Amino acid sequence: MSKNMLAFALVPLVVAAMIAGPPEVKKDAKVFPYPIHQTTLDNGLKVVSIPFDSPGIIAYYTVVRAGSRNEIEPGLSGFAHFFEHMMFRGTEKYSKDAFNNVLKSICADNNAFTNNDATVYHTLASADALETIMDVESDRFMNLKYTEEDFKTEAGAILGEYNKNYSSPFLSIFEKLYDNAYQHHTYKHTTMGFLKDIQDMPNQYEYSLKFFDRWYRPEYCTILVVGDVKHDKFVTLAKKYYGGWKRGNYVLEVPQEPPQTQEKYFELKWKAQTLPILAIGYHGPAFSDKHIDMPAIDLLSQYVFSQQSELFRKLVIEEQAVEFVQGSQGDSRDPGMFNIFTRIKDPKNIDMVKNEIFAAIEKAKTTPISAKQLADIKSFLKYSYAMGQDNANSIANSIAHYISMTGDPESVNRVYALYDKVTPEDLLMVANKYFGANNRTIVLLTQEGAN
Repeated sequence: MSKNMLAFALVPLVVAAMIAGPPEVKKDAKVFPYPIHQTTLDNGLKVVSIPFDSPGIIAYYTVVRAGSRNEIEPGLSGFAHFFEHMMFRGTEKYSKDAFNNVLKSICADNNAFTNNDATVYHTLASADALETIMDVESDRFMNLKYTEEDFKTEAGAILGEYNKNYSSPFLSIFEKLYDNAYQHHTYKHTTMGFLKDIQDMPNQYEYSLKFFDRWYRPEYCTILVVGDVKHDKFVTLAKKYYGGWKRGNYVLEVPQEPPQTQEKYFELKWKAQTLPILAIGYHGPAFSDKHIDMPAIDLLSQYVFSQQSELFRKLVIEEQAVEFVQGSQGDSRDPGMFNIFTRIKDPKNIDMVKNEIFAAIEKAKTTPISAKQLADIKSFLKYSYAMGQDNANSIANSIAHYISMTGDPESVNRVYALYDKVTPEDLLMVANKYFGANNRTIVLLTQEGAN
């Protein structure tokens, strides 16, 4: 299951204090304090290393910039997530069991995840196992092999995963929201894909070979190592193990989403016992380390929807009408969705809660945030990020995200520099630009048969 989908399980936000952290972030300093070394091989593969004081430990990540966004053919959603599974099926050189035995022999922790924009494979291991890791990883990326029977077995497992995950009302309402908010863009389907496509997946063995041939190519991939690593040695090994990987020739054309012109409203009935869940989505900007809209939206979300906001205080603490209320937009390569979720304690308060949310948004369009409050939010976001960069795996996971967005790990510093430039007027601008009634989709989930 993708991390993006897990994020929308939407439990109340808890901000945990970190005991140990990275070096202090000084005003106007780069938010990411560690050196980033980059080399691009002749075949287009990017090789990135970040030395970090973790003696004897490395985090080894392979970022494939192919997620559910790349699933453009009708009826064939879910294949990026499918390959997250299939990549553990083995090759002629390293069978599934042999691959696992190698990882056990070096005491490595190995896994993967998929989201809208990327599929990421990650290993945490001892630094002296670097060449062994590169041997087995390059082999499966270049030489993955599976039978039609293997394919059908894994496709059945994915259907089981879908049924398990979508027993959650939060994931089901998230699926309903995106399916209706988008008409053409591939963000319309979740990372797992449409149920009807998953059910048909066992019949798509030949297409699976085509999908792998398109996207598991060096020009779409970055290998990233964080920790006890020397860049020159890493590049030499990359040339040895990945240098023979051939470029592909497929060019992606993602369907563009036209502007939404009227409000959409849908109701979703839930058979099991549940409180009402309200989801409201507004089309928002794409991730950018050059344009102010995305950082301004992020800061606006803290202003209007954080636990320090007037809305949270009124609905959660004073009125006690909802269990939680959250609003934010995750990063995405193409224009994404700003999502607001709340679970309402009493069905009679549904309209009241919805109107309070709309009122808070309307206030944000006309009432500027104070300079001090904006500075406090910026500081919170910046230091929250910096305090999380305290071990090799966390650093690699963070930088893999920025690689998936832009292909360039340095975008982390550029985007946080943009945060520093956001003004109260910018928050007013994005509130008015994106949070109009015609640009929103509403989904209300209620218990079937409840009054």
